[in-house]
Amino acid sequence: MSRCVILSACPVSPALAAALRPDDTIIACDAGYRNCEPLGCRPDIIVGDFDTAPCPAQEEDDIVVLPHVKDDTDTEYAAKLASEKGFDEALLLGALGGRRLEHTLANLCTGLGLEQRGVRATLLDERSRITFVMPGETRRYPKGGYFYLSVFPMEGRAEGVSERGSFYELTDAVLTAGYPLGVSNEYADGSDCITISTRKGALVVVETVPDGPILS
Repeated sequence: MSRCVILSACPVSPALAAALRPDDTIIACDAGYRNCEPLGCRPDIIVGDFDTAPCPAQEEDDIVVLPHVKDDTDTEYAAKLASEKGFDEALLLGALGGRRLEHTLANLCTGLGLEQRGVRATLLDERSRITFVMPGETRRYPKGGYFYLSVFPMEGRAEGVSERGSFYELTDAVLTAGYPLGVSNEYADGSDCITISTRKGALVVVETVPDGPILS
């Protein structure tokens, strides 16, 4: 499968370089190109309006200059570009945390939009991994370095939600934005995998570690 890595502007540590693959296509969003240095990579494409960082020196056809006046984020534009170019997967780095909460929320929506366009999306930082379960889909989460697993209805309501292999299991459950059921769940004793499915409504799944970074 072909994968692109979308670099947003939230600073990342060199530890995240372990998530990169040699054949990844790197798409940097505006000031996100600064994350190439700690990750030890070079951007293949840079997109942005360059309101937070100067436009770097690149080959002319490797830079997409966006208008300053737009009701869209640079990361969202990069996601649309990834879809147009036919990538099967997108890894978003530098998309979580930082000083502006609205950008994190927007990037979660961008991840869902990628999934809706048929691109498997993952948002990653040093302590968390975020993925999506789409309607009619079942996903497996093998036990690894992450400890907590939380499930949220990404579209406000999800029906027919099932969760197996967790301490608190779900069967044909209804999750709503006003009822945060399924937060900080754990693997059941003897379980090495949690399986999650939803009949109606997309889910966002957040895996986290309790203390310290999983990548170091």
